[in-house]
Amino acid sequence: MNQDLTVGRPENVLWKFCLPLFGSIIFQQLYNIADSLVAGKFIGENALAAVGNSYEITLIFIAFAFGCNIGCSVIVSQLFGAKDYTGMKTAVYTALVSSAVLCAILMFAGILGCHSLLQIIHTPKEILMDSRLYLEIYLWGLPFMFFYNIANGVFSALGDSRTPFLFLAVSSTANIAADVLFVTAFHMGVAGVAWATFLCQGISCTLAVTVVLKRLKTIDTDSHIPLFSWILFRKIAVIAVPSILQQSFISIGNIIIQSVINSFGASVIAGYSAAVKLNNLVITSFTTLGNGISNYTAQNMGANKPGRIKEGFCAGIKLVWLLSLPLFLLYFFAGRYVLYLFMDTHSGTSISTGILFLRILSPFYFVVSAKLVADGILRGAGIMNKFMIGTFSDLILRVVLAKILSQTALGAAGIWCAWPIGWTIATFLSVHFYRNGPWKKKA
Repeated sequence: MNQDLTVGRPENVLWKFCLPLFGSIIFQQLYNIADSLVAGKFIGENALAAVGNSYEITLIFIAFAFGCNIGCSVIVSQLFGAKDYTGMKTAVYTALVSSAVLCAILMFAGILGCHSLLQIIHTPKEILMDSRLYLEIYLWGLPFMFFYNIANGVFSALGDSRTPFLFLAVSSTANIAADVLFVTAFHMGVAGVAWATFLCQGISCTLAVTVVLKRLKTIDTDSHIPLFSWILFRKIAVIAVPSILQQSFISIGNIIIQSVINSFGASVIAGYSAAVKLNNLVITSFTTLGNGISNYTAQNMGANKPGRIKEGFCAGIKLVWLLSLPLFLLYFFAGRYVLYLFMDTHSGTSISTGILFLRILSPFYFVVSAKLVADGILRGAGIMNKFMIGTFSDLILRVVLAKILSQTALGAAGIWCAWPIGWTIATFLSVHFYRNGPWKKKA
């Protein structure tokens, strides 16, 4: 159901819209968590390390899909808020066409270069073949991921966060069942978890795109709807390209960090692979809530209601901090028991690595969540230059400090310490940029 985010009490509107988004990302993250969980529990530590090692490379492709999602979502939100339904439909079709072309290029480059990428990050020999196998199967499913992200962006732009939640709840649950079936009954190993994800993503993508196209048909327009517009393509690209660069450079930074981690051996890789999935579940959840705030901001800017932005920021901070508290308590005090889900062993280097990682990072969820709320507003308003400054400050600090601190007496723990430092400085910058946004004078 479409929802106008420009009317009603901002806090009520934003919470009602964002909570299903939070549920959606929880289920979406279950895809990757399920792969690692099944690999670690039913195949072994090396399989867990292989899936986690490949995951850092898949984040590059996810970055492109995420950027297309955001570019489409922000522009469609602005047009929906301005009641320009003809332009809105053309923007959706333009996003689908351009994403298809980009996806084809990435598939070709990825399939040719995946082995080289794995070697560049110093993947240990004992997990190299499984890492490559998982990555190659993942790449064949890129069209599903791209078109699903576009559909999800359209749902969010129209104020509908419930429909994608329902799709993901069903498909991610099915993915867990398929993972277990392919590995335990069919004995497919790492390939089994990859094919299970491929299959379930394909089904959810097909359903989501079908519903989006039907939803668009129900919105009446008076004129002919062009299937592509260079003007709208450029507007989408203005938002999408910085978002892609943001996520891509973060992914590249994570790959550099992964190469540093790989020098500590398979046990540290396995512990990090499990813990970083849990951490990414939190960060991606906050990022998705930030995307919801981007839609809220874009609709209100399109409707010329900048005065509602400040109330939206305050509501967003309340929401992410309420979510940060239980997640911090869970990871800091009970992280060991959550990690047991991924591992057969309850002691040793891998489990101690994961526990330390979660204890260092989880107290700073209150900090990074505030950054992602401010980033959501900057992106929704199209203030991409300042959005990028905050993002790259975090990334550069984390990569540089990870390499430096890992060579000290801290060892691998030095890598984990780089996260909170980068988050804190970048949060200060992003909140500062938000406080001095155009709505400050217009409110």
